[in-house]
Amino acid sequence: MFHTMVERRPAGLRHSIKKQMAAVFSLLMMGTILLCWFINNFFLGEYYISKKQNAMFATYQILNMAATNGTLSTDSFDIEFQKNCGKYNINYILLDAESKTLKTSTPDYSTYSQRLLNNLFGEKAEHQKLLETGEKYEIQIAEDDRTATEFLEMWGVLDNGNLFLFRSPLESIRESVKLANRFLGEVGIASAIISAVIVYLISRQITKPIEELTGISERMIHLDFDAKYTGKSRTEIAQLGQNINELSYTLEQTISELKSANNELQRDIERKNKIDEMRKEFLANVSHELKTPIALIQGYAEGLKEGISDDEESRNFYCEVIMDEAAKMNNMVKKLMTLNELEFGNEKVEMERFDIVALIQNYLQASELLCRQKEIEVIMEAKKPVYVWADEFMIEEVFGNYFSNALNHIAGKRVIDVKLNRHDNLVRVSVFNTGEQIPEDSLPHIWDKFYKVDKARTRAYGGSGVGLSIVKAVMEALNQEYGAVNYDNGVEFWFELESAGEKVDDEKGMNTEESQNG
Repeated sequence: MFHTMVERRPAGLRHSIKKQMAAVFSLLMMGTILLCWFINNFFLGEYYISKKQNAMFATYQILNMAATNGTLSTDSFDIEFQKNCGKYNINYILLDAESKTLKTSTPDYSTYSQRLLNNLFGEKAEHQKLLETGEKYEIQIAEDDRTATEFLEMWGVLDNGNLFLFRSPLESIRESVKLANRFLGEVGIASAIISAVIVYLISRQITKPIEELTGISERMIHLDFDAKYTGKSRTEIAQLGQNINELSYTLEQTISELKSANNELQRDIERKNKIDEMRKEFLANVSHELKTPIALIQGYAEGLKEGISDDEESRNFYCEVIMDEAAKMNNMVKKLMTLNELEFGNEKVEMERFDIVALIQNYLQASELLCRQKEIEVIMEAKKPVYVWADEFMIEEVFGNYFSNALNHIAGKRVIDVKLNRHDNLVRVSVFNTGEQIPEDSLPHIWDKFYKVDKARTRAYGGSGVGLSIVKAVMEALNQEYGAVNYDNGVEFWFELESAGEKVDDEKGMNTEESQNG
């Protein structure tokens, strides 16, 4: 490359390559622009009309489907249909079999209605071109006699007998084609001029080594150290080039070390932020999960203070419950830390065989006083042991969250129904409470951390919005299914576990099919 740079050339030929490249590129650019202009001018309009025709047919299908499935009069359909028509600049009118207007997007509905009836009874417009015809529709280009404006029209009969007319002005399409061509021409000319200048500048041969060094230094300014001086002459310029190469290498190494240090610092900051978020989440989980045990302890302690029971046996029972719940709280804090790590895959699940009925009964017994205070009827038909494979404490955590959720959202008849159902090799545990349904759009999000359907109500009972997220973490760690179902009179939360015992029939309190609450 540098041999050619130092060669002497006739003055008259020095810039010939630049001019030739600029001329060729300019001609190619102008040819491309002219070709695009020709295609736009003669084919773009038809292409727009074809796309508009397809849009009308798609709109017809949407309208016909709504008429068929009975959603034509719903607000949700009106919103989506108006969005669709607005997107494609389609005005419409919908008439019933008696020519009564059902829906319209234009205040000039009488004209649209008359136009639809004229089409229906064969009274064609003076200037009209049929584009497509189907079994129950036609698509045509027609001219409005009043305004002498052409429209793309689609009319016909829906499957339910209703009549429809779609109209979209073609003048906007033609104007769009004109604007596109004008824009293409103006931008094309400017681009050709600019491109010719750029080609002219780029095509200049680098005739002096100093120009290469300048380019290398400019790249170094932008921290690009790949450029190296490759000249082999024995001049001061060559020595300068080698010095720049060494400087480039030194700067590259220095910046590399700085970037490594900065990256490590950034990782430290991210780890700190992650730890802070985990700490906040942990505190929220602890606050949420300890409320029920604390309430139980408080209730039994108040009972002892007020002397609800005078016999020694009852007082001992109250004390045992308080001690048991205090121990559970201590254990719960430890396990919440484990669950926090479980979400990051740092804790192994301890699978064991245990009686799920006994676990639930023990939990319900501990919650008996709280349920009596809230005047809640708890129903559980299962009595005989039902063995499953899982982490016992984690399952107690899952059930506790479901039951606590039921306590806080109960209404109506104030009934909590706990059921166990068997299907295949799984045991499904469900907790149903009477009350209001969960909005359908909220169902997929109730498992998200800190998500609250009713924030005011959640604050009222002290919920943190993490209970169901703990359920999600546990069940995903166990690779088992979980979910929530709305019923007319309440909500059911469920989870499934692998069965670890013999088949249990209905006499033992187990159903072989899923029950329906309500």
